[in-house]
Amino acid sequence: MAFEFTDTNFQETALENGGLSVIDFWAEWCGPCRLVGPIIEDLAKEYDGKALIGKVNVDLHPEVSMKYNVRSIPTILFIKDGEVVHKHVGTATKQALTEKIEAHI
Repeated sequence: MAFEFTDTNFQETALENGGLSVIDFWAEWCGPCRLVGPIIEDLAKEYDGKALIGKVNVDLHPEVSMKYNVRSIPTILFIKDGEVVHKHVGTATKQALTEKIEAHI
């Protein structure tokens, strides 16, 4: 299951974990987010122990969304060693996300 990032755990889990974090910014009402959601779940299982892959619900956790200027969803941030190394806005294929993960692991 994909990790649940929140306003309170984001600093510790996404920025200070020393590895790659892939964060899907989403909302329940977002149609395109429902397309990306299962892909994120699959990637979280496949990369367990290699990267922290999860989701942040923008409706429940607006602080982190505002901090990273997330204006459209889904937005997927790739954070490595505390720095955003890639930002993808919109839907994406599993292959495209896998390639980005592999490039940053």
